[in-house]
Amino acid sequence: MALFKSGNPALSEKIFDRTISTPHTDVMTVRGTLNKFGILFLLVMATAGLAWKMAYSGVNIVPYMWAAVIGALVLAFITIFRPQWGAYTAPIYAILEGFALGCISAYYNFAFAKIAPNIITQAVGLTFGVVLAMYGLYRFRIIRATERFKSIVITATVGIGIFYLISMVLRLFGVNIPFIHEGSTIGIIFSLVVVGIAALNLILDFDMIEQGAQRQAPKYMEWYGAFGLLVTIVWLYLEILRLLAKLSDRR
Repeated sequence: MALFKSGNPALSEKIFDRTISTPHTDVMTVRGTLNKFGILFLLVMATAGLAWKMAYSGVNIVPYMWAAVIGALVLAFITIFRPQWGAYTAPIYAILEGFALGCISAYYNFAFAKIAPNIITQAVGLTFGVVLAMYGLYRFRIIRATERFKSIVITATVGIGIFYLISMVLRLFGVNIPFIHEGSTIGIIFSLVVVGIAALNLILDFDMIEQGAQRQAPKYMEWYGAFGLLVTIVWLYLEILRLLAKLSDRR
């Protein structure tokens, strides 16, 4: 079962193993997963646009943003532990996540309006570019999801997650880790590394979805696979946005 390792907690080995252990008449396919990802992506774009419009209409979106963030986090955990509910929880997650992303993007756009007026367009474009590039590298087997590759990416991803968690706890006590948010040389290098790790997680996600289809996981895992891929892309977008903000601060 070692094929089913992923740095993305939403696409973990145990979850796929659990669902494959029983026979199913309707099985997961790569095309079906991508179709469902398209639905989730459209929902994200729709609610992100709504949040953006509200922000620039003078509405105080901060309470709504935090409600969306918390709601998306709850839905993410429900989906991870109950993948069979993915057809219901994944779309709701996408709606809430899209609204939160719209709020965050509006904030960055306003904060960097003078020094980087195109920061959101650049972040979106770079995110799409990275996703397509990583898919091409995976599709033509230029980068292979070997066991060693998986282990390195998973270890790095877990390390970043722990580091971010520690920084959040320290901020509660008034202690900031400068290079996470500041545009110093170390800060930019750190962001480049995190963007790289997020991009490499896409390789693991593509492999996970392909392997799930080959091993005939149940049909509802298409929603789950689409959800997991969305989680990684959202993370990638936020890290690229953070990197662009740091680069803009150096101008």
